[in-house]
Amino acid sequence: MLSRVCPILRHNRLCSTEAREMSRATLRLLQPHFLRSSPRTSLLNSANHLDVSSSDFSSLFRRRFHALRSTEGDYKLPKPSGRVFAQRREYRKTRRRAPKKKQELELIVSICIEEQLPGDLEIQNIAEMLRLNVPTAMKLAFDGLKDSKYKTRETDIEDLGGFENIELSVMLCNDDFICKLNKEWRGEDHATDVLSMSQHVPELKLPILMMGDIVISVDTAARQAAERGHTLLDEIRILMIHGLLHLLGFDHEISDEAEKEMEEEEELLLKSLGWKGKGLIQSAYDIERTAKPQPEKSDDRTKGDGLRLYKPKFSYIFCDMDGTLLNSKSQISEANAKALREAMLRGLKVVIATGKSRPGVINILKKANLTGCDGIVSESSPGVFIQGLLVYGRQGKEVYRGNLDRDVCRETCLYSLEHGIPLIAFSQDRCLTLFDHPLVDSLHTTYHEPKAEIISSVDRLIAESDIQKVIFMDTTEGVSSVIRPYWSEATGGRANVVQAQSDMLEIVPPGTSKGNGVKMLLNHLGVSPDEIMAIGDGENDIEMLELASLGVALSNGAEKTKAVADVIGVSNDQDGVADAIHRQSLKLTFGFGMRRSQREAVFWLFL
Repeated sequence: MLSRVCPILRHNRLCSTEAREMSRATLRLLQPHFLRSSPRTSLLNSANHLDVSSSDFSSLFRRRFHALRSTEGDYKLPKPSGRVFAQRREYRKTRRRAPKKKQELELIVSICIEEQLPGDLEIQNIAEMLRLNVPTAMKLAFDGLKDSKYKTRETDIEDLGGFENIELSVMLCNDDFICKLNKEWRGEDHATDVLSMSQHVPELKLPILMMGDIVISVDTAARQAAERGHTLLDEIRILMIHGLLHLLGFDHEISDEAEKEMEEEEELLLKSLGWKGKGLIQSAYDIERTAKPQPEKSDDRTKGDGLRLYKPKFSYIFCDMDGTLLNSKSQISEANAKALREAMLRGLKVVIATGKSRPGVINILKKANLTGCDGIVSESSPGVFIQGLLVYGRQGKEVYRGNLDRDVCRETCLYSLEHGIPLIAFSQDRCLTLFDHPLVDSLHTTYHEPKAEIISSVDRLIAESDIQKVIFMDTTEGVSSVIRPYWSEATGGRANVVQAQSDMLEIVPPGTSKGNGVKMLLNHLGVSPDEIMAIGDGENDIEMLELASLGVALSNGAEKTKAVADVIGVSNDQDGVADAIHRQSLKLTFGFGMRRSQREAVFWLFL
């Protein structure tokens, strides 16, 4: 179930046979500097020395889940595998320690990042911060158990003096992952903000207190942090405290008194730690008092017990560049860039589908920090380029390449020389031309395509390499009244004409379309068209919009394109992509279940 999880803080070997097998099969380690930056920290109290260290492995990998502790209630804990625990007992038995005057209590904390989360630096920094924060919070929580007068807390964990060490794992994941946990362990197919999974079996009398696992959805935490006006780290800390108290026997669901006691302990811990924000229970209560209920939508209503349930409508967004993601100045706005980052953080995969070359796309999006392994385009990411004539799949592997007929290439080149109309030939990552011209330069300076190489003759240009398409550049009137009518007939079925910009005419192989390129990429990825939203503006986007489950044409688009779209959005100069993502893709659902008396209150918000 959790085989896609990777522990940040662990050594190269795992102790149990199950863990070693999982490591070989599915785990991925982060960069070595995380391993080097894992110092041991000591926390002192009057009775014991609490020795905090990163664990050899997360409890998530040491065994299968035996029980789920959540806001839904408790599941009975069957006996764990004797083999696994026997190995642990044998390890403790054979390990020799020098006699101690005082018992040393060791806190072993694992911080894990689920594999499908974006490799975002902020998430990695939060994980590193949690490595220090979680042991400190545990220490304070344990101190709070001494002489506590809570009436509703289960007291399975009471006297820590009988344990040699205490183990806990905290995992950061996306909504899809926590949704699968909910479905498997609670029978509910939706995401929640935090789950607590207990591993403690008091009857076994082990020297190890295996508290269990706290699983936090970064997707939901990010949305809650934005609403409450604090950082993602603040929200994750709040959720961690909530999950920790569940593992220590607090349960706000069993009665109003239990809810009050857990709320008080949440607030006390956060205040003692000096962390920002209110406890999860108090925050839910505040939202319930201020939120205005909207009409229910019975088709989509999500029943659940988490504070906030977040689920994107689609898995993929396919987005055009010129006239769509880029404004009239061929620039990406900050609003569009922010919306794309937010979509990726929520688990959506953004794929570029464009008439541009891959280097041209990378040149533009690099300025918005949207390239590389953490961005939406790189030389190792999927994408549809040059009107679907170059399709790249997983790890940037070429899935398809379509080339223009050589005779058509020759005829277009001769036409360019005869009429003095500039032509650019696209050959994978290169642009070729026959003579210098300001319009040719503009393709590089304005549209950020690779600078065109001037080739001395037609024969040499054609022999240089395979040509995917050629573009004629002229005035809008020249293209519409002269060039397009001529080449619509001259190709004679050997090629198609495509117009993405009013001052450009593209000659491409017959049957070429972004839609076909997107379809090939979806087949390669094993993704259904029902899972995608497509955004475009030009006639070359029509097939792609028709293929997608939801096709969005921007208001600045061609009339033919808008005629086939499901939705017409605002223009590219009004951040049309950001608007489409917020309105059509990122659907946010509230489910307030923290107060038992108001458990059924459900509100809806569409961003």
